[in-house]
Amino acid sequence: MTDIEHAKQLLTGEGYTCVICRGNDIHTSEKRGVAPLIEILDSNIDVHGYSAADKTVGKAAAMLFVLLGVGEIYAVVMSRSAKKILDGHGIKYSCGEEVEYIINRKKDGMCPMEKAVMDIDDPTEASKKIKETIEKMRKGG
Repeated sequence: MTDIEHAKQLLTGEGYTCVICRGNDIHTSEKRGVAPLIEILDSNIDVHGYSAADKTVGKAAAMLFVLLGVGEIYAVVMSRSAKKILDGHGIKYSCGEEVEYIINRKKDGMCPMEKAVMDIDDPTEASKKIKETIEKMRKGG
C-alpha cells in the first residue's frame, strides 16, 4: 500500500479529518478546518515529502500544505483555487469532489479561511493571514 492509499484509508476508515504519513510515521487529527495543519507548522514537525489525506482542502489549506512540503494530497472535497495552488507548486493531488469554493460551516457563504486568502498567492503571507483570521474569529470578530 502506498503512503497516499494508507492516508486515505485512515481518513475514511478511522474518522480522522486529516492524516499525514510516510511509512510508519503517521500524524492524525480529528480537529476541523486548518487547525491540524497550523499545529504541525507551529510544532516544526518535518513532513516534507509525506502524503496527506484531508476531508476538505480549500486554497488556505493548500497554501499550508505547500509550506509543509507534502508531496501528495487526497481530499474528499477540494476547491478549484486549491488545485491551482497545488498545480503551481508541483504537488500531486486527487479528490472525491471538486467545488468552486469551500463553504462555511453555516452553509451560507464562503469559508472564512478561503475568503482570507482569496487574493494571496504567497504561502508564507497566506499563513500569516490565516492565523490573523483565526485570532479574530476567536475574539468574536
